[in-house]
Amino acid sequence: MSIATSRRIINTISIIGLGLSIALTIYFTEPLGVFKDINALRGLVGNSVILGPIIFMLLQILQVVIPIIPGGISSAAGVLIFGPYLGFVYNYVGISIGSVIIFLLGRRYGKPFILSMISDKTYDKYIGWLDNQSRFEKLFALAIFLPVAPDDALCLMAGL
Repeated sequence: MSIATSRRIINTISIIGLGLSIALTIYFTEPLGVFKDINALRGLVGNSVILGPIIFMLLQILQVVIPIIPGGISSAAGVLIFGPYLGFVYNYVGISIGSVIIFLLGRRYGKPFILSMISDKTYDKYIGWLDNQSRFEKLFALAIFLPVAPDDALCLMAGL
């Protein structure tokens, strides 16, 4: 499968996922009132002691591996649903597992896979970082902590 075909598939999945996210948001807001009442939101996901956190962490893993919904939205939802401490833990665990998965995918399938997931512009912007291992580690660590850095793309490229 060519890189262009892979990109189209990933983009299509992302667009469908975004559409489903919008539709679910409308559904949960209007008929169910979930996004208007924090108790209703907690009742939807947060009341299940085991299943709620597992579903939430799976959503976080998915949003890292396949960019369907913006990570900031799901991270904020985790804090609202589970509170600041457990929300942080569930966000951290889900995003970390997702980051490890995309790192391993980048390592296993290499440049063609990475180029199917990110744009040529992003790849070209960060590929130079890999020339110097020590420099890469410092820049990678700094970029991961910055809220505007493309964390997922960097984890993919770190696999190289």
